[in-house]
Amino acid sequence: MRMLALQEIYPVAAVREIDRTAIEDEGIPGYTLMTRAGAAAVAEAKYRFPSATHWQIVCGAGNNAGDGYVVARLAAEEGIAVSVVAVVDPEALKGDARTAHDDFLENGGVVMLWSGDLDADADLVIDGLLGSGLERPVEGVFADAVDAINAHPAPTLALDIPTGLHGDTGEALGAAVRADLTVTFVGLKSGLFLGEGPTLAGTIVFAGLDIPAHCRDAVEAVFRRIDDDLLTEYLQPRPRAAHKGDFGHVLVVGGGPGMPGAVRLCGEAALRTGAGRVSLATDPAHAAMIVANRPELMSHGVQQARDLLPLLERVDVVAFGPGLGQSEWAKSIYGVIAESELPSVWDADALNLLSASPSKADNRVLTPHPGEAGALLGSTAGDVQADRLAALEALESRYGGTIVLKGAGSLVSAANAAPWLSTSGNPGMAAAGMGDVLTGVIAALMAQGLEPATAAAVGVEVHARAGDLAAEAGERGLIAGDLIAALRQVVNPL
Repeated sequence: MRMLALQEIYPVAAVREIDRTAIEDEGIPGYTLMTRAGAAAVAEAKYRFPSATHWQIVCGAGNNAGDGYVVARLAAEEGIAVSVVAVVDPEALKGDARTAHDDFLENGGVVMLWSGDLDADADLVIDGLLGSGLERPVEGVFADAVDAINAHPAPTLALDIPTGLHGDTGEALGAAVRADLTVTFVGLKSGLFLGEGPTLAGTIVFAGLDIPAHCRDAVEAVFRRIDDDLLTEYLQPRPRAAHKGDFGHVLVVGGGPGMPGAVRLCGEAALRTGAGRVSLATDPAHAAMIVANRPELMSHGVQQARDLLPLLERVDVVAFGPGLGQSEWAKSIYGVIAESELPSVWDADALNLLSASPSKADNRVLTPHPGEAGALLGSTAGDVQADRLAALEALESRYGGTIVLKGAGSLVSAANAAPWLSTSGNPGMAAAGMGDVLTGVIAALMAQGLEPATAAAVGVEVHARAGDLAAEAGERGLIAGDLIAALRQVVNPL
């Protein structure tokens, strides 16, 4: 994803306010901004699709149509063959959009009214139908145009946001354009990163249109994108005189009867993320087997909950839940960890047991997927996915600590700031064991001295980027062990 170094992701209303401030307070004419947007889209289209010489531009209503007419004019000036179809009669356009249309005609452009078909010879289709202000389902002639765009064999570029995508929630409102590339303007919209947004938007490129940074000072971001700078800041090279005691001791607690794999994955991930030492507390039947296959892990058989007490005295962070189960053994273990004041990362059955016996503590990082989050909130995975931000806030309010709401676009709570959002990762990571690896990654970063919220944000991004590296050979068939093998490269960015 090529994108400017911008962390903040905004609701549509905030982007409109940035735009208004640029026009009214900074004196930048609206048509100048529209022209800059069109120029950015043309430059990106030429970079991304260099062999495309015939562009079909589909224009609708409002400033999104205006962007389309600017693109048509500028592309034609560069010798690209353009054909423009208007779904809305241009006579109905007003303001800057009408100016953009008229300028295109004055420069020799031709606009055809929509007749139900697109040019079969076009090798790039550009969506300038409807912008980010859409609030109701796309229907009628607009839906017909969306269907035609999606059916066309050429790649599609969406201007600002794919038509049919809700700019705040990422919900597909009826018919929605499936773009290969979206060039978005002024501010990053949250809908591009939530719900159906990543699927519909394709590759996202941001163009700030040279709006001064202080125009954003008066608006609040809804999310902050985790970027390279955050990883570089907290994953600095180690001092030459460092030793293992400087990098913390993680205790992974889990692996109930018959489930040794999860604790092994979690422990190995913690080692690969840089923890100085990693111990496992697991069912006694597993201890020797795990050590035989990964001798760097110190494995301890825990017959009864009290066997945990001396182990807890020697560690810095607990990773709790991988393979735990919900047996009587697991419940007794849960009682000890729930009372511990050690920093901890909770996942899997630790969360299921917590949902059955809710408690609040600030020393925990909880890492639920949508189903676990639904159980913790007494709702469903569907409810969580319908409003992930609200679910994140509710989890933080009810359980305290730091919340990692996993999924496509994982969210990380931050008590006094906008939540973090990871835009990395891929569908190949929807496989067993990935959550165990994430738990180990976050625990290892906490053991190395990062505050829980920072460790969670950095850990989520490290995990996702390792998944992307591992998926370079293909997403289908990706397993957790592949991701672990890629961790060392990601946690050494310099």
